Amino acid sequence: MTLKELEQKLLALSPGEKLQAIQLLAQSLGNNWHWQGIEKTSRVCGGEACIAKTRIPVWVLVEARGLGYSDADLLTSYPTITATDLANAWIYAETHADEIELAIERNEAA
Repeated sequence: MTLKELEQKLLALSPGEKLQAIQLLAQSLGNNWHWQGIEKTSRVCGGEACIAKTRIPVWVLVEARGLGYSDADLLTSYPTITATDLANAWIYAETHADEIELAIERNEAA
């Protein structure tokens, strides 16, 4: 399959399928890729992992997803982030599950 043929097929996917394709591609790039698009800054959100250049912590997105929000809902609720940002967040959350779980627990206790 050529890249042009793949492009046509990708553009025909639903938004949810496109997000899954992004996640699959991101995972295939290797273990270090998950850091792209996620940053920790000590003076931003208490140093929690956030979508780059935002104050949106990964754990907030994970918790919202757990409450039943779809990726489309999250993109509507947070118009400054993209499907790629969400893919980065999900990969980060998978590879740092203990960190994310602890952040959610800390927030619930507060």
